[in-house]
Amino acid sequence: MPPHHQHEEEKFFLNAKGQKETLPSIWDSPTKQLSVVVPSYNEEKRLPVMMDEALNYLEKRQKQDPVFTYEVIVVDDGSQDQTSQGVFSSRGEKILMADADGATKFPDVEKLEKGLSDLRPWPDQMAIACGSRAHLEKESIAQRSYFRTLLMYGFHFLVWFLCVKGIRDTQCGFKLLTREAAARTFSSLHIERWAFDVELLYIAQFLKIPIAEVAVNWTEIEGSKLVPFWSWLQMGRDLLFIRLRYLLGAWKLERTRKMS
Repeated sequence: MPPHHQHEEEKFFLNAKGQKETLPSIWDSPTKQLSVVVPSYNEEKRLPVMMDEALNYLEKRQKQDPVFTYEVIVVDDGSQDQTSQGVFSSRGEKILMADADGATKFPDVEKLEKGLSDLRPWPDQMAIACGSRAHLEKESIAQRSYFRTLLMYGFHFLVWFLCVKGIRDTQCGFKLLTREAAARTFSSLHIERWAFDVELLYIAQFLKIPIAEVAVNWTEIEGSKLVPFWSWLQMGRDLLFIRLRYLLGAWKLERTRKMS
């Protein structure tokens, strides 16, 4: 398992009463139905809008179904290493990854839940539902420059050729995982940059975890941190690293580990 450094203050949280408690572990039994993990880095403007929509939905759902329980974990860092720490501290039976920009409509979590349900029976309780913008591709091409469209197709080809088959949109940040699937995939992650989604799905397919690709409502939000050419170049390099390092045995997958 790749090392995940954790500062001392990241091992604890304050409960509703202001009391200090030790953060739980992904390997413990779940105590919530849903964990929402939101990576956030310099998102002072966009995060509050996303959180308002998410909490309004979650609170309304809980009022309609008192049995429904949830938690929201906002990770105060843009790196995927810290995102992993958020997942490792989750208490949910299912874990939702959601971007802080709110580009995907939060109520579409129900679409992902149906996608997971349609995959039953889950082998070893593992399954993943990925939000997808593939159905919006024609519209997005019409709005992109020729150069950015070329970069997009080049990236899609490299993803298919080197790493992930059968998933048209690997980069949508709206993903729902069963607890066991999150534990198995995130414990083996190495990539900490934008191609981390690809490695996540590469690991999932290697472990034969069933994956559903589900169309979601998505709107492009201003303020993207990606610089088109350099980000695509970096992701292309990361794709090559993923393929070669697993192929040569430099990176190995975590052995099966059951929940306590």
